[in-house]
Amino acid sequence: MQKLSFLLSLLAVLSFNNTFLNAQETPVTPTIPLEPNQTPVTPITPPPGSLPTNSTPTTKPPELIETRLVLKLKQRRVFVFKGDKQVASFPVAVGKKGWETPTGNFKIIQMVRNPTWQNPWTGKVIPAGPKNPIGERWIGFWTDGKNHIGFHGTPTINSIGQAASHGCVRMLNKDVIAMFELVKVGTPVIVQHQ
Repeated sequence: MQKLSFLLSLLAVLSFNNTFLNAQETPVTPTIPLEPNQTPVTPITPPPGSLPTNSTPTTKPPELIETRLVLKLKQRRVFVFKGDKQVASFPVAVGKKGWETPTGNFKIIQMVRNPTWQNPWTGKVIPAGPKNPIGERWIGFWTDGKNHIGFHGTPTINSIGQAASHGCVRMLNKDVIAMFELVKVGTPVIVQHQ
């Protein structure tokens, strides 16, 4: 009987406070008696936002949204995505027959501003500058330990849109500079035949 009496008084207090809250629009902390002849207890009200809700965030904070590159060889184009949203795309030149750009899933392993280039056949080193065949930026994503493949600028702008390289992905200098700012070492690179 005591328990029933306690539950009914608890229900009456909560019901009264809910009606009072709706009418006054100011929070009231209810007092709930535990047992007859005991001092009422005031529940602790947690700070706003500290209780879990049924809603979950639908977007990640910007720093957690993954950037990825998708290179479509047949389209001769690289797409930059942040999460599911495409944020940029650029025309490219890809590997010619016998020197095809490798397909698969990779990650950026190296990024260089104003790179030098060493001719793999003659050993001659070309310093950074307008005559450098890899342009103003290098974004490497594949190596076998000796050879390297990546995105890079080019002074040979008429090769863009063609299968013309020895496996690398040529870009206009302005485009590779822009893409360089959107990625980092570890960014996924997906190379597809499409």
